[in-house]
Amino acid sequence: MNEIALGDIVIGDGAPFILIAGPCVIEDEKLTRNIAEYLKNLTAAMKIPLVFKASYDKANRTSINSYRGPGLVQGLQILERIKRDFDVPVLSDVHRFEEIKPASEILDVVQVPAFLCRQTDFIIEVAKQAKVINIKKGQFLAPWDVRNILIKASSTGNEKIMITERGTTFGYNNLVADFRSIPIMRDMGYPVVFDATHSVQLPGGSGAASGGQRDMVSFLARAAVAAGIDGLFLEVHPEPETARCDGPNSLYLDSLPDLLKMLVEIDGIVKKDFRREGARP
Repeated sequence: MNEIALGDIVIGDGAPFILIAGPCVIEDEKLTRNIAEYLKNLTAAMKIPLVFKASYDKANRTSINSYRGPGLVQGLQILERIKRDFDVPVLSDVHRFEEIKPASEILDVVQVPAFLCRQTDFIIEVAKQAKVINIKKGQFLAPWDVRNILIKASSTGNEKIMITERGTTFGYNNLVADFRSIPIMRDMGYPVVFDATHSVQLPGGSGAASGGQRDMVSFLARAAVAAGIDGLFLEVHPEPETARCDGPNSLYLDSLPDLLKMLVEIDGIVKKDFRREGARP
């Protein structure tokens, strides 16, 4: 498997899982910094590699009236300050070609949203410019369809690619997570991340917004770590009920210590003998 070095962080090939976490969207700088500081202190104490995630623009909101974020320029400035002040890699998603260059100059990981994962020219351009690219697997794709996405991205010479499972459409306004996808996609040679919070989303399930089943996140996260993921993606917020995006599927910040403790134990068991020849989680 391609092993990705992100500063001092090693992703893939049997390394402990990384945590990609933060609020769905940048609501304001103070709140975003507070979340980043909490996550940095927590993960440092638990020795979990952290990549901080927050979107500067949510271009695929259900309603035209939904809050989208501060936008490219202000959002990247906030993320750059968080990256510098807390010494943490940062991730955000790009939605338009003109965003790719400025985003790639600041972000350590550039994310391609699920709905854009089949856009060939977009994938190629992000892979050309991003240091590391994280591609969300579309809710409409089978896991073996991901191979074509990886071929497109790696055709640029960039091998620092992660693929993220975030559930599959299961009827109307519902998703289901099929954990067979984890080993199927890992066998393609690139690190696999599991998005536990978007996998419990109910897309458009609240009419003008998406719903979610926060109480199911811990179950899916435990199953994903047991399946041998390389990274775990969680959206978190101190008060999800007041979050301006994806509150119903976001975790409370104060629920993280107990969950992460359990996940670290599972990860250690699963990957204990991974580096033996022929072994895999």
